[in-house]
Amino acid sequence: MIRAGVIGVGAMGQHHVRIYSEMENVELVAISDVSESRVNELAQQYKTRGFTDYNELLEQNLDVISLVVPTTLHMPIGLDVIKSGANLLVEKPIADTVKNAEKLTKAAKDAGVKLMVGHIERFNPAVTKLKEVIDSGLLGKIVSISAQRVGPYNPRIRDVGVILDIGVHDIDVISYLYGKKVNEVYSIAGADIHSFEDHAAIILRFDHEFSGIVETNWLTPHKVRKLTVIGVDGVAYLDYIDQTLELHDGEWIRKAKVEMDEPLKRELMHFVNAVSNGNEPSPSGEDGIHALKVAMAAIESYEKAKAIKL
Repeated sequence: MIRAGVIGVGAMGQHHVRIYSEMENVELVAISDVSESRVNELAQQYKTRGFTDYNELLEQNLDVISLVVPTTLHMPIGLDVIKSGANLLVEKPIADTVKNAEKLTKAAKDAGVKLMVGHIERFNPAVTKLKEVIDSGLLGKIVSISAQRVGPYNPRIRDVGVILDIGVHDIDVISYLYGKKVNEVYSIAGADIHSFEDHAAIILRFDHEFSGIVETNWLTPHKVRKLTVIGVDGVAYLDYIDQTLELHDGEWIRKAKVEMDEPLKRELMHFVNAVSNGNEPSPSGEDGIHALKVAMAAIESYEKAKAIKL
């Protein structure tokens, strides 16, 4: 039986709590949050122990912990989780700076505990299917992948801008689909309703001839989450929200068979299974560092109005 805990039970953390409580071979031992009313309410609902001091949670001899707190707290609290001996799932982005992300990843490696970064869109069933399609060669050589992730502003996001909050999803997915790392970034962005940037257009270069484009904002009145992959033999259109995948070539328009499922559930199952079986979870700390480096380079690019090499 895997003993699980969750630190941070706000809008996203509550779903970690719910899913752990429903999983076979997992015991939700404890949860923690600075809000006493919130933690008590959820502890009662899911019949678990609740703490306002996460250090008390760390004393519960846990196997896995989800860290779902503001990005600036990922490194300090993450280091404490690692010291406790628990395996760590940290929500994206891995940390607030590349230096802190590297510190967290090194600490996990030195301690012999597993570190996974919660880039949830990798576990979207449509993305899983698209990766299979690309790797099968059905679309031929891929030359461009573009994503649109736009929608209204969420007022609870105060510590980062749109690039680090939601743009980083597609930076990671595009890298994952190509199986390559970004080596150059150029972006145009601005801040109109937020203290950080709230709209951005990001161009990613992979090797010499492969491109990725991420359009993201907090200004569009309705939510859009789409991705297009262009290959020499066909084009794929993915909708993250509907979990659909459509393939177009010179002869046919086809819909791929995608079994709808909750991405977070698939993510947590992957994490727990990796811990149970002694496998390395993915996305790894290194994957998280890469996505963060690219996002930071995109921020630097729009601030300096020039392309940034990685």
